[in-house]
Amino acid sequence: MAAAAVLKCSGVLPTVKTVKPSGIRIILARHGETEWNRVHRFQGRSDIPLNHKGNDQARALALALKNENIAAIYVSPLKRTVETARHIGKFHPSTPLIKESGLIEMDLGNFEGMEFQQWAEQHPGFRKAWEKNPAALTMPEGESLPEIQQRAVDTLERISKPHNPDSTLLICSHNFVIISLLCYASKTSLDQFREWRQETAALSIIFKDGNHFQVERVNEQVHLQV
Repeated sequence: MAAAAVLKCSGVLPTVKTVKPSGIRIILARHGETEWNRVHRFQGRSDIPLNHKGNDQARALALALKNENIAAIYVSPLKRTVETARHIGKFHPSTPLIKESGLIEMDLGNFEGMEFQQWAEQHPGFRKAWEKNPAALTMPEGESLPEIQQRAVDTLERISKPHNPDSTLLICSHNFVIISLLCYASKTSLDQFREWRQETAALSIIFKDGNHFQVERVNEQVHLQV
């Protein structure tokens, strides 16, 4: 929910082991800020564009990635991710930008469009259960965390197959999608997904070597602080 940030709750980042990585390098970039992010409104699959700050964030992210040798950019089909990816693509004009439906944000069902305070007041039981055991819940008329993770991992497996093992790929997606991939790569239970962070226009990096994954970097935002 862009609002995704709200449902994450607070937590401390897991420790990432510093072992020399190998395999396909995958940069996970979240889209820049939208107005719904700004006012803590659950946006899920609502097709909300970047706001002014979000475009500035996307340009800063693009500058941070301008010297990367990116083989392909894979992006959720929603406006906020496509706009972010296009900022990045300006520095990589020959790199294909490919829309992937499997990278779309969580289907929030009946919670879509709600503001956090409204949601918290109207659904205290769901909120309590979400904080305790989120992997067991499904958004009313929407998706569950395991469903998001499965489609995200399936997409990652498929899009990585054509690339050489020393390639760098960029995935431009959403909070829940990226965190579900980080949980998968680090073998973290989805019940602990709130321990991870992926703020707007932040980037994380994982490596895929066959069936082995390694997390190198999480929620980097140095480029946004310049």
